Amino acid sequence: MFEIPPERVTLEARLYQDLDLDSIDAVDLVVKLQEVTGQRIRPEAFKAVRTVGDVVDCVEELLAVNAAARP
Repeated sequence: MFEIPPERVTLEARLYQDLDLDSIDAVDLVVKLQEVTGQRIRPEAFKAVRTVGDVVDCVEELLAVNAAARP
């Protein structure tokens, strides 16, 4: 989606410094994650995200919370 070589995408890769994403890219990432997961991501939940690993953790937490909330 962002034309980043796969070898640059590691859990430790920083979104802005290492992968050269900007604020518009971050919004696009949130929108894509919402499409893929079918879950709404609150902006405040994504503010602390700085690395690819943080993105993974945020998505895992979102999916776990929503799975626990289902009857």
